Amino acid sequence: MTFIINNWYWFLMAIGSGVLIAFPEILGDGSTKGIDLNEAVRLMNREKGVLVDIREPAEFAQGRVAQARNIPMAELNEKLPGAIKNKNLPVLFICASGLRSARAAKMAQKLGFENAHSVAGGMQAWRKANMPVMAPSDQSAAA
Repeated sequence: MTFIINNWYWFLMAIGSGVLIAFPEILGDGSTKGIDLNEAVRLMNREKGVLVDIREPAEFAQGRVAQARNIPMAELNEKLPGAIKNKNLPVLFICASGLRSARAAKMAQKLGFENAHSVAGGMQAWRKANMPVMAPSDQSAAA
């Protein structure tokens, strides 16, 4: 006990390190993991994968993937089953960074969408890879 009292800062650092190492496990497996952009595009093109953008409508309006359907995260449980009838299709979730979409994929799996995935890195990764994004001006012309 004397050692801990005399070296309290090392003790706190050790505890803090342990918490940071365990943090991903606390959040759940792969909270930031997901499928990469190449796999997402392959699933959309070859297996009729459905891309669901779970960002809020204001975020969605700032730029989106052309094929994406917008179902905000808060409405996912009630709207997803009606929006996608075939639960066997790949369902790809995208958000700003990939954090919310990982949670959305887990929610969808609980709803019976076993082939639900998060797009790793979200719209940030999509834009960084120079993938096509509909700008706000393009969206108003399409509407």
